[in-house]
Amino acid sequence: MSDTSRVDGEAPVRDRRALVTGGASGIGLAIATRLAERGARVVLSDVAGDRLDNAAAGLAGALAIEADLRVAEDVHRLADEAGDIDILVNNAGLQHVSPVESFGDAEWRNLVEVMLTAPFLLIKDLIPGMYARGWGRIVNIASVHGLVASPFKSAYVAAKHGLLGLTKTVALEAAAHSSNVTVHAICPSYVRTPLVDNQVEAQAKTNGVSPAEVVDQVLLSSNAIKKLIEPEDVAAAVEYLCGETAWTMTGSVLTMDAGWLAH
Repeated sequence: MSDTSRVDGEAPVRDRRALVTGGASGIGLAIATRLAERGARVVLSDVAGDRLDNAAAGLAGALAIEADLRVAEDVHRLADEAGDIDILVNNAGLQHVSPVESFGDAEWRNLVEVMLTAPFLLIKDLIPGMYARGWGRIVNIASVHGLVASPFKSAYVAAKHGLLGLTKTVALEAAAHSSNVTVHAICPSYVRTPLVDNQVEAQAKTNGVSPAEVVDQVLLSSNAIKKLIEPEDVAAAVEYLCGETAWTMTGSVLTMDAGWLAH
């Protein structure tokens, strides 16, 4: 059944049910907040803890669901408990930095399970409902490292490259069902998040420099515009991709790299 029940000028996410993984902080919380402010009914998922509970408590009507995305059974349970999801934002991520010859097997599996396998499983479980209702938005938060590589991040780079391939494949499949079920990916460069803050602190300690020097000389070295992206910037892009005119971009990659790839 096709869903075209939008009033002109009405927020396209109003009354939609949205699931955001990694929603307890950083980009995920910014996305959840933006969608909730536009009238969406938000489901936040993250690992168990006070951060998740506090994040959900701060958003009117939000539901928190604990899940370990490394475990397939937990991912399927999350999809089941989340219910009929109209907007799926696969955002959860983590990082491990190591030369490939000493990159731990467990660390490789953890990153790939969270950032590639879990999005696949959630899409697999939730997209049939989008097809049935005739409307859906899937937004995968990838990274500029889904398009280019950096040393010592083999699992992260591989997972993000894979996430872009998944985005394109599912977009082609979804198009055969409905022009109102779209799949997008966003590739930001470094965003001001706890994950990036941890990397900055670690590199500052390792190299004996200040965190500000790490940001300027390492993180932003490839950026044309020497600024960290804010989580709210990514959230605004997600809102746009949930809009009606973004059907023209399905299967595409929205690059938010401050000019990194313009070189």
